[in-house]
Amino acid sequence: MMLFVALVAILLMLIILWDAFETIVLPRRVTRQIRLTRYVYRLTWAPWSQFGQMIKNRNRRESFLSFYGPLALLVLLVVWATGLIVGFALIQWALGTQVIAPERHPGFGSDLYMSGVTFFTLGYGDVAPRSGLARLVAVIEAAAGFGLLALVIGYLPVLYQAFSRREVNISLLDARAGSPPSAVEFIRRHMRDYGVEMLTQQLRDWEQWSAELMEAHLSYASLGYFRSQHENQSWVAALTTILDASALVMVGIDGFPPQSPQQTFAMARHAAVDLSQVLATAPILSATDRLPSADLARVRALLAEVGAPLRESDKTEQKLKELRRLYEPYVDALSRQLLMPLPNWLPAEDEVDAWRTSAWENSGR
Repeated sequence: MMLFVALVAILLMLIILWDAFETIVLPRRVTRQIRLTRYVYRLTWAPWSQFGQMIKNRNRRESFLSFYGPLALLVLLVVWATGLIVGFALIQWALGTQVIAPERHPGFGSDLYMSGVTFFTLGYGDVAPRSGLARLVAVIEAAAGFGLLALVIGYLPVLYQAFSRREVNISLLDARAGSPPSAVEFIRRHMRDYGVEMLTQQLRDWEQWSAELMEAHLSYASLGYFRSQHENQSWVAALTTILDASALVMVGIDGFPPQSPQQTFAMARHAAVDLSQVLATAPILSATDRLPSADLARVRALLAEVGAPLRESDKTEQKLKELRRLYEPYVDALSRQLLMPLPNWLPAEDEVDAWRTSAWENSGR
């Protein structure tokens, strides 16, 4: 019985340590479905998101959902620490509770207490191991606790730096594509104010952003749950806007170097597919068409106003549909999973760019 408990404890600790290694240290995508981290996020995000959807006020709902990313990370750290403490306590108990304690007959409670004190290197000394093997286990636990603490201290700054880099371009998109952003507005503003060269350069810049987004989120999947500062912005909406804009330029607007929109589309689509896999969101064939024929006619009219008319042919519309099928199921799945609305193709008539407003103005001050 004692041997079985010791083996279970060792297995538990190995699972936690390997999960921490994959989450914090390993800089690549982990495709394995059975992971402690994945279960923690699944079990916590489902009730959190359901409660969030019950909040009717949009600002309050977005504020509530924004707490999840950091809190879930803290919960994950608590789960790791608790699992390791219990695992080492079980080993001490399997050894026969070989500890010196104030209690006359120390038991598992004493082992658990000593395990917690040792893991966090508190060193009270009121409960201490009294055999060589128990001391060895305590030393290993102290090393594991110190190592996990060091990894977390190094992990959080890297995580928030990646978050900050992601959000910079999303904030810039506000003045370049509207709030919320739209592909048509993105093209219109650049064509109206700067012309083809600037729009081409912007697509190259967003190709770089898409690559950085994919690499950061593959290494640190928890970033996907970190939300933007404003409720009408998100990394899912920004990625979708760039895919929409690239698709429009590829199929129907003349005067652009063909490589620029194609490369941006390829990189952004690659990011959407890989991040959908990392966040375990299967692609969805939505029954709602994001660009019905009536809206496409409006797209043509708006782009024609800035000297970037779409080609008038059935092939153009068909090719656009084919490109949309390459990415819309993935971004739709990400949108539903993370509760981050997808942008419209057309600019919103009643929305004002975020830089034109403030909380003071909205509060009536």
